[in-house]
Amino acid sequence: MTNRLRTEIQEEEAEKQLVVEEKKPAKEIPDNFLTQFFSKGFVTTEEATSALPFVFYIAFLCMLYIANRHLAEKNLRDIDKISKEVKELTWDYKSAKAELAYRSTVTEVSKRADTLGIRATTEPPQKITIKEEAEE
Repeated sequence: MTNRLRTEIQEEEAEKQLVVEEKKPAKEIPDNFLTQFFSKGFVTTEEATSALPFVFYIAFLCMLYIANRHLAEKNLRDIDKISKEVKELTWDYKSAKAELAYRSTVTEVSKRADTLGIRATTEPPQKITIKEEAEE
């Protein structure tokens, strides 16, 4: 009976060894710069976790920097848009001023007044003088 028990134990151990051998080997972590940096003692896990607040602070500052940059670009676009509008309005003002100067010339005014029946005089103006009588 002991032989039988011994053979069963040996068979069980052989099966366990087969089962162990059948299991896939665990994935090996590639040996690159980051794994060496964190596993070889350059930075320990405790140091990395204690540095997290600083890392979050730097990330927050980066987000503020990016937001500030977007805001500045938006302001520049608005400035460009407004300066184009100012140029257009300046052109409108100059063209309206030139049109007014043209329409207020004597010939243009006389042409328009002619349609109303008003004509320019051809005689020069006369000076009217009143003689005052001396009081006695």
